[in-house]
Amino acid sequence: MWLAGLRRLALLVVACVALTALGGLFSAAIGNSFERSFSLGLYLLGAFLMIAGFFVGNRGPSRVRSETAGSTFTPFPLFGSRQLRWATLGEQNDAINHSAVFIGLGVILVLLGIFVDSRHSLF
Repeated sequence: MWLAGLRRLALLVVACVALTALGGLFSAAIGNSFERSFSLGLYLLGAFLMIAGFFVGNRGPSRVRSETAGSTFTPFPLFGSRQLRWATLGEQNDAINHSAVFIGLGVILVLLGIFVDSRHSLF
């Protein structure tokens, strides 16, 4: 079970790095440094994933009961009669798990960006 999860995480990391490398190649084609563009892309994607993980993990315990709009008339279109329900334990666990994946992947990408960054030497 752990091996399958690590394999999926490695696949996600490889896909994110490949996407960022593609952006770095595009930036190099217009005259910028590939190493700098690649490291900045890793930083930006990692930071975005960490922020997304924060917001996914902080989702409240209530969910919308149905996706259909109510038939009430209000002068404000955004404020209607939304019916809410409490999230099930499975939905709460999914939110925490997705948050952990986003934050973990973001940290890995930022660390890779630190290793790739040519402005600073680690050794």
